[in-house]
Amino acid sequence: MNIYDLSGSGQESEQFDQLLSMEGIEIERIVSHAHATPEGEWYDQNWDEWVLVVSGQAGIRFADSPDMHTLNAGDSLFFPANRRHRVEWTSTEEPTIWLAVHFNKSHFSKSESG
Repeated sequence: MNIYDLSGSGQESEQFDQLLSMEGIEIERIVSHAHATPEGEWYDQNWDEWVLVVSGQAGIRFADSPDMHTLNAGDSLFFPANRRHRVEWTSTEEPTIWLAVHFNKSHFSKSESG
């Protein structure tokens, strides 16, 4: 898959394309068209997530902070497991393409014994 190929993305608010799924990790491309998390809702995930904005822009807010994180193309952000967050907005002029990596640190922790 070419991460920039939008031929199948349509105009849905968001489209998710799984790129890789293995034990402990999932990588997906997300294409957002003027998307925002519905008012009053928050994502609360049981896994860590790292996102990279490949193109477009987005605004992210965490429930425990008043700060807005504005992400431009090339910017990334880490979401620890169970840190509530929401997408406040994504670009209206062009689709926002994200690369999202979901993982569970327990699968990667090195043993401290022996």
